[in-house]
Amino acid sequence: MELPKIISVDDHIVEPAHVWQDRLPKKWLDQGPRVERGLWSDFRLNPGAKYGQEQVADGQPGDFWVYEDEVIYVHKRFVTIPLSATEGGDVAKFDRTQMVMTAITYDEMRPGCYERDARVKDMELNWVDGSLAFPTFPRFCGQTFLEAKDKELALLCVQAYNDFIVEEWSAPSGGVLLPLCLIPLWDVDLAVAEVRRNAARGVRAVCFSEIPTHLGLPSIHTGYWDPFFRACQETNTTVCMHIGSSSKMPAASPDAPPGTNNMLAFNNSMASLADYLFSGVLVRFPTLKLAYSEGQIGWIPYALERADTTWETHNAWTHAKDQIPEPPSTYYYGRVFGCFTSDFHGLESLARVGEDNICFETDFPHTDTTWPFTKEYVEKMVVGLPDEAVYKVLRGNAIRMLDLDRV
Repeated sequence: MELPKIISVDDHIVEPAHVWQDRLPKKWLDQGPRVERGLWSDFRLNPGAKYGQEQVADGQPGDFWVYEDEVIYVHKRFVTIPLSATEGGDVAKFDRTQMVMTAITYDEMRPGCYERDARVKDMELNWVDGSLAFPTFPRFCGQTFLEAKDKELALLCVQAYNDFIVEEWSAPSGGVLLPLCLIPLWDVDLAVAEVRRNAARGVRAVCFSEIPTHLGLPSIHTGYWDPFFRACQETNTTVCMHIGSSSKMPAASPDAPPGTNNMLAFNNSMASLADYLFSGVLVRFPTLKLAYSEGQIGWIPYALERADTTWETHNAWTHAKDQIPEPPSTYYYGRVFGCFTSDFHGLESLARVGEDNICFETDFPHTDTTWPFTKEYVEKMVVGLPDEAVYKVLRGNAIRMLDLDRV
């Protein structure tokens, strides 16, 4: 069987400079997001997934976002694909070593990072005909707007981003670029309204934080988010939680090298799943769908095993059965999607992970990406899997997750 075309449930958009300047009312343009250019020192990755950087006279040119008179985000080579990585435009010679933690301008990026039609072409040459993209400047669930001072402007910014994604990024793409929207995290009623507004125009995915309390928001155990979950269930909207969407990445020793924290990135997904399995949310909302974007999948079988063991063995003092009438894993299968870029161990455990629960990602244009060799990579990855399972992992589960009208 020829490999099915891939639907990637986690890619990333580098927002074009015009997104908010074209959509905000005139009175807000000076305070709204805009792009400027400067010269930058080397970056430091600080706790909270935030970067330290300074403008210096002899620095590296880089475009950056200003919002409410503050520098919010500087574009970086390791979360874009520099033109230098495909010298002469030859994608067959893609050089990942060019993706380093230094500043970059739009002019130096591959246009597919930020231009719709160029992105569609980059997906087509990569055997992908469906791509769900998370934001960059707003951060993975819109933390930038949550942290803003003026919430009236912040709400307009959330709505402007969603309008761009639906009307300019997705709608003219011929179904290749799939819409993923933000919510105003600071007000659950506004969040509900935004879910319903976008669902009415075909959006079936929304960004949310894997662990809201890390953002200073109510936990999912409080009931505060139940109206949001109800709106998502009623509109068949999947709640997508990307690693880093809590602005607090897992860590070990305070002085551990970057590779340690990168290895541990999946831990927040595991902690979040534990929250949901024991919260009662999946009991109260029996068709609600969750997705753990870039969380990988190899950890899932043991997490489910441990959840069920805890539920059964420790109930005398945890009283978990009072709220969770069936073993926690019962609420996982078919409803919670583990999304992965590279996890051979997870695929070897597919029977326990659940072949109806797994979606593949290309992570374009970040350093984990398998672009432009995704087809060749996947062909090696799925060796030995039945054709039906391959279809589900690469395409079928994403169709169901995103309620797509395709085969």
